[in-house]
Amino acid sequence: MRKHVLSGMRPTGKLHLGHLVGALSNYVKMQDEYDCYFMIADWHALMSDYENPGDIKQNSIEIVKDWVASGIDPGRSVIFIQSMVPEHLELAMVFGLLTPLGLLERCTTYKEQMRELEGRMLATYGFLGYPVLQAADIALYNADAVPVGMDQLPHLELTREIVRKFNSLYGKEIFKEPEAILTKVAKLVGLDNRKMSKSYGNFISLSDPEKVVRQKVFSMYTDPNRVRADIPGNVDGNPVFIYHDIFNPNKEEVEDLKSRYREGKVGDVEVKEKLASALNAHLGPIRAKRENITDEMALGIVRDGAVRASRAAKKTMSKVKKCLHQIIE
Repeated sequence: MRKHVLSGMRPTGKLHLGHLVGALSNYVKMQDEYDCYFMIADWHALMSDYENPGDIKQNSIEIVKDWVASGIDPGRSVIFIQSMVPEHLELAMVFGLLTPLGLLERCTTYKEQMRELEGRMLATYGFLGYPVLQAADIALYNADAVPVGMDQLPHLELTREIVRKFNSLYGKEIFKEPEAILTKVAKLVGLDNRKMSKSYGNFISLSDPEKVVRQKVFSMYTDPNRVRADIPGNVDGNPVFIYHDIFNPNKEEVEDLKSRYREGKVGDVEVKEKLASALNAHLGPIRAKRENITDEMALGIVRDGAVRASRAAKKTMSKVKKCLHQIIE
């Protein structure tokens, strides 16, 4: 029996290079070792976008296309939309009954997003309970492990606390305490050297055409003190070279560009031209595969995935209800 892994993404738009290096490359590798459940977390998206939910359905379809085009195989992994499996909310309700309010109020992510997401009324029951639903997402499939970055470890620990309390209260090891798979994430800054963000528009989508990729590369921030090509430039922390290191497989070319850039012997045009070529070569197979996935095909994938996910979810909820039979059955 292979171990189970669950991970998900909120449907907030098409995926970009940051998602590719931060999550998708790891997802693809995990399929060789784990039984993977990949969830499009539309309920989670609604927690912050409940006033404007109109794009969530199409964004979910776009994520399916990006996932499959990047190498996630719907035949090997379960790809599904969270809201298509009602047991997520059912288990979240049960977990909510035994989760202390103070535990949620101390959540650092909750505090950060309350500060960062301006212009939205997020002082809601649902937004505060985000980690409870997240715990239900993981526990519903009895995930042995969850791929996370260091910044997400507190959320996973909260999940472990919730399932530990359930198990201790009802005397049965219904749920596993999920372990973290710490992912080695290449931190990718935005094209303008700020934090990569959809609100800034400073990213390259996996589905951007070649021409658009080239245009975005030529708009990239470089060394602001280098006003001419014959002035020595700074490579460290320079977004153009950060992208070269990650996406340009010709390491000899990259080192040559770095050396000449430091010496003031190469212009930004050549450096960016070669980066655009490397990025388009990297994205070419993804774009080609993506173009062959229709909306109807993507919907078919998540419908099939929901059936498969539901089988596991119903088994879990059956066990939960047996623990609580005196009030539920």
